[in-house]
Amino acid sequence: MSVWFITGAARGFGRGLVDAALAAGDQVIATARNPQRLTDDHAGAGGAFLAAELDVTDEAQAYRAVSAGMERFGRIDVVVNNAGYGLFGSVEETPDAFVRELFDTNVFGLLNVTRAVLPTLRAQRSGHIITMSSSAGFAVSAGRGLYGASKFAVEAISEALHAELQPLGIAVTAVEPGSFRTEFLSGDSRRETPVEIADYEPSVGSLLQAIAGSNGKQPGNPARAVKAIRALTTMSAPPLRLQLGTDAVKLVENKLDLVRTELESNRMTSLSTDF
Repeated sequence: MSVWFITGAARGFGRGLVDAALAAGDQVIATARNPQRLTDDHAGAGGAFLAAELDVTDEAQAYRAVSAGMERFGRIDVVVNNAGYGLFGSVEETPDAFVRELFDTNVFGLLNVTRAVLPTLRAQRSGHIITMSSSAGFAVSAGRGLYGASKFAVEAISEALHAELQPLGIAVTAVEPGSFRTEFLSGDSRRETPVEIADYEPSVGSLLQAIAGSNGKQPGNPARAVKAIRALTTMSAPPLRLQLGTDAVKLVENKLDLVRTELESNRMTSLSTDF
């Protein structure tokens, strides 16, 4: 039996992981800005479930949520950094305030939670931090640059944590989903900047139109993704990255091919700059 600490637990992958963990007999600390909703939705879970208030941008709340979980269960085995949202639009047209709010949640919020829980995991010399990144954390296209930037930061943090925590018996995995049929593309889970500069209409405008028409039609099955994420916690050597969805795999393959091609075509120049 494992104890899970899950942020953004009211919907999407967070909600799915809460339900799956409880169904498997695990214990769950589920966090959200409105914990009463979590309590109402899981009224029958009994002592195996704890709902805690957590806006991840509030560092003090993160420490309180971890403390409440430890008081109830005495340990934390799996941390899922799931809270976050999408932002779409051209780099030039996206207001600074939008970008800072995005990073406050997707990056600094993740850091708040991770710092709050690490003393517990280090004392245990065990645990697994699973961070919900995105395929956009590995490769981006027009209109996804700033959202991708927040997830690129998440990937860098995860890589460093992996190197720092593996010697202490703590695993770290960044999960990179493609397009899944969750609420991610709903109005509550994304923000976008309308295209007003005509030059961006063919690229960014096309993306925004595609997003508007694809909500509820994404190819990824959230239940299968949840199963794959849970399986990470049973591996003796879990991966640093896990891509989910055929679209995510293809995106990663294409970028790896591009990087390899560019590296080889510029190899002599790259190697010519040492003393």
